[in-house]
Amino acid sequence: MDTRELEAMVSRPADVRYKYFVKRVVDEEIVWGLFEDGWMTTQDEKGNRLVPFWPKKEFAKHCAINDWQNGTPKSIDLYEFIETFLPDMYQKGYKASIFYNNEDSIVIKMERLLADLETELEKY
Repeated sequence: MDTRELEAMVSRPADVRYKYFVKRVVDEEIVWGLFEDGWMTTQDEKGNRLVPFWPKKEFAKHCAINDWQNGTPKSIDLYEFIETFLPDMYQKGYKASIFYNNEDSIVIKMERLLADLETELEKY
């Protein structure tokens, strides 16, 4: 991925980035997060505990700054993500932060993310 493509996508509105995320991870069957002795998490101003996810390694790496500077992009197989990871994070009370761009993201319940991914998978 070249710099222009990265910059063009991260500058898009959060809802556009969310749609891109769903389509891209289903197409490539990989989800990306940041990892440092476990999956990196954060909290929003409302107190929601969040796990950030990206559609490509380069987008995750782009956000590995400040508090996340020691985070390394790590992939998760889409089917493992759907069958194991999302249910586990749901049970622990986390929400998903989708395609954070160092400014904003879509914050979504794990069950909604799961439903959107399954709907997209039905198209394949």
